[in-house]
Amino acid sequence: MPINADKPHLWKADTRASVDQFNQWFMKFAPKAYRETRKKTIEDVEKGLSQTKDLTIITPDVIKANPGILPTLRMSTCPPLARDRLIGLADSTKNFVGCLEEGKLPRLLSPELLDEHLGKITRILSRMLDADIFPWLKEMRRPTKEERYRSSTIVADRLCGAVAEPIVRNAQEKRQLALIEKYLTERGYKLKAPHAATPLNQMEPGTFSFRLNVLVKPSKEEAKIVKIPIDAVIQPKKAKLPHLPVLIEAKSAGDFTNVNKRRKEEAIKITYLKATHGQDVVFVLFLCGYFDAAYLGYEAAEGIDWIWEHRTEDLARLGL
Repeated sequence: MPINADKPHLWKADTRASVDQFNQWFMKFAPKAYRETRKKTIEDVEKGLSQTKDLTIITPDVIKANPGILPTLRMSTCPPLARDRLIGLADSTKNFVGCLEEGKLPRLLSPELLDEHLGKITRILSRMLDADIFPWLKEMRRPTKEERYRSSTIVADRLCGAVAEPIVRNAQEKRQLALIEKYLTERGYKLKAPHAATPLNQMEPGTFSFRLNVLVKPSKEEAKIVKIPIDAVIQPKKAKLPHLPVLIEAKSAGDFTNVNKRRKEEAIKITYLKATHGQDVVFVLFLCGYFDAAYLGYEAAEGIDWIWEHRTEDLARLGL
């Protein structure tokens, strides 16, 4: 039986309650998550300054030895360079720059082509360094300890500003999964990931796992198998095998715009899951934040139900 998808008369009130809950959490905990990330980012930027001898040496060899330094260098220019802007200016590729920002070098490029791409990138970065943030560059001297720290905090703030939303979203997801874990452990469930070779419908009753990759086929006709991550996978205690576990996607949002941009993601997941595991798949959302009637109506039309975080006890209606 549907839990919330068939009750549009309750959606507005639930949305208001969910928005209030998200905002209360945000005011109390989001600044802490941001500060912790900022502190770590400052340390990373200071390390980057050391690796480039305070930005006096920005060469292909430096980036080859420390590819993850690229985001710091992008935020050290005037104006700060978004990833796509750097790709355009350096006539590089999204894959090449993306690999560097993940802390690794592209594996399939020849050494000559690698140096060519890195040379173009380092020339752009060196030319556009922000002299106001790094005054020692113009004056051709070593920075003081205070100047180095001040510059690192400015660059760290730029980096954190660019990823503020993911920082908050990741902190909120951790909190949501912790709530689900608390609910389950209080009812005797055990956190136990199934063996990689275990079929989904053979997962041990009374166990649950987080961020599990589930194997699916995009359609019944395709032979290709792909992995899709599921935030929480729970096999009810009373399940008699073979039995498909309950699949839950934790979602939070701090505004209405982004959720409606991203609402197709869940529709694709449930399509893949049903194509692979049949129509009996139980796939629900665990929502907190800005989810309006447009979003909820779309998900309901796609056959997706949800549980509100402010009514976590509704998990019982899934047989948990």
